[in-house]
Amino acid sequence: MEQAEQYKAVMAEIIAKQSIILGPDMAIARAKKVSGIGVNEKGEITEVSGDPAEALKNLIDTYVELSGQIVKNALGPIFTKYPDIKQ
Repeated sequence: MEQAEQYKAVMAEIIAKQSIILGPDMAIARAKKVSGIGVNEKGEITEVSGDPAEALKNLIDTYVELSGQIVKNALGPIFTKYPDIKQ
């Protein structure tokens, strides 16, 4: 999987995980506000513009604002599947 696709996949998984924690409406609404990514109504990443690592950081930060350390704990297993992705 090419790196851009890995970033899209990890971001989509983060949104899916947050949908369970926060509910899909809140999780997707927050993701749509993140600059650098496009998100559809299903929580799928439709585009990444600019630096994907920065977009990923912004996505994580938006959820951390809501839930703090719980988010970081929940994301650990996702990142183990994508060792090439920097957090």
